[in-house]
Amino acid sequence: MATFQATQNVRKGVCLRYLGVCAGIALGVTCCTPVQRYRPAPLSSVETASKLEVRTLDDPGLEAFIEKSLGRSIDWPPKAWDLRLLTLAAFYFNPQLATARDQVAAAQAAIATANMRPNPVLSVSAGVPSPYLLGLEFAIPMITAGKRQYQIEAAKNLSEVARLNLAHTAWTVRSGVRAALLNVLVAERSQTLFRAEARLQSERLFRLGKQLEAGAIARPAVDSARVDLLNSQLAVQTAEGRVTEAKAALAAAIGIPVAGLKGVRFAWPGFDRLPPITALSARQIQRDAVLNRLDVRQALVQYSAAQATLQLEIARQYPDFQIGPGYQYEETDNFFAPIFSMTLPLFNRNQGPIAEAEARRKQAADNLLATQARAIAESEQALAQYRAAYAQLHDAQQVLADLRHVQEPMARQQVAAGETDWLSLNTVLLQGSAAAQTWLNTIFQTQAALGALEDAIQKPLEPEDDAPLALPAPAK
Repeated sequence: MATFQATQNVRKGVCLRYLGVCAGIALGVTCCTPVQRYRPAPLSSVETASKLEVRTLDDPGLEAFIEKSLGRSIDWPPKAWDLRLLTLAAFYFNPQLATARDQVAAAQAAIATANMRPNPVLSVSAGVPSPYLLGLEFAIPMITAGKRQYQIEAAKNLSEVARLNLAHTAWTVRSGVRAALLNVLVAERSQTLFRAEARLQSERLFRLGKQLEAGAIARPAVDSARVDLLNSQLAVQTAEGRVTEAKAALAAAIGIPVAGLKGVRFAWPGFDRLPPITALSARQIQRDAVLNRLDVRQALVQYSAAQATLQLEIARQYPDFQIGPGYQYEETDNFFAPIFSMTLPLFNRNQGPIAEAEARRKQAADNLLATQARAIAESEQALAQYRAAYAQLHDAQQVLADLRHVQEPMARQQVAAGETDWLSLNTVLLQGSAAAQTWLNTIFQTQAALGALEDAIQKPLEPEDDAPLALPAPAK
């Protein structure tokens, strides 16, 4: 009896040792495999707010970013900031682009996830049904019907969608900077024109006042001139407020506080040199809208992603399985047997997910057609608006040129020759000031229409604006 008990204890010890060896092997494989560690990244609203408050266009990192983006060195700091430089500054500072870049990084990480192969499974069992039974199984998952490739294809398409969304965000930021810069320049030039008009009105009131004292004119003429002066002074104050508001909007579009624009001078070399109507082909505009717009390209890639997802769901009708060697030890006997396991498709053949994927593919196809139709309609409407605004600009330029180059010189000559008095010249100068304001307003309307046309095709139409949209992430 003692001998039998000793034998049983030996066998039991052998089983436990085998079990310990297997557990040790599993633990050793797990520990030797490199793993990533969690790295805390705490955020403080006070700290992030303080970083935003000190942003300026003098940031040395911005200089390196602009030079890297343009591929050349520039004079720093620039004497004047044009649309291209301000757009690059917005690409550096604007938080919307940082969020879009993070989405691209997440989509690229999803590709890495899709590329991962499933890990093998090691299972160890002991004590069932016999206390001296040891079982060891090593199963390798086998993915069938090309599912893994379809997953990778879908992840790549979604990564491309994220990249196009980044480009779309960059264009949206650029469009916001353009509109804000246009408002700043128009407000500043309008303020200058109103100040010049106020000086003319002030001189008119002064001279009419002298004539009233001499009894040469009646008081209503002086009162009317005083009202005109007050209106001009009010227009100056209104223009000053518009300049402040426009600069605040420009700072927000860039992603810096308005104090970061203090002392900055703005420029737009081609402000009044807009593309002529003859240079804009309706067919080319429509083609650019259909082929170049980022939302159209994004819709096409989304359809490809839906197609890959449908292929994946169809492939999932075929079950995956696991194979591998199996080993059992019981007392003095050793057994080796292959392991095979799979899920039997008895209750469903993945009909629901396939139907959902087919519906999403059809939705993606319809969305592509709707996006293209909207792009064509928006481009045609924007081109029509630009043509109308350009025609008004041409008329305003002719009126201003007639006043500046014909009527004003003629009035000055007549005053010098004594053929007329200063009042006639002052009236012509005021008419010229009003014509200049009208011309500036038509410039604004035409530039705004050109910006809408550029948004409709998502392509710059001015040679001075060649800021790239595919940019590296800022090194901050």
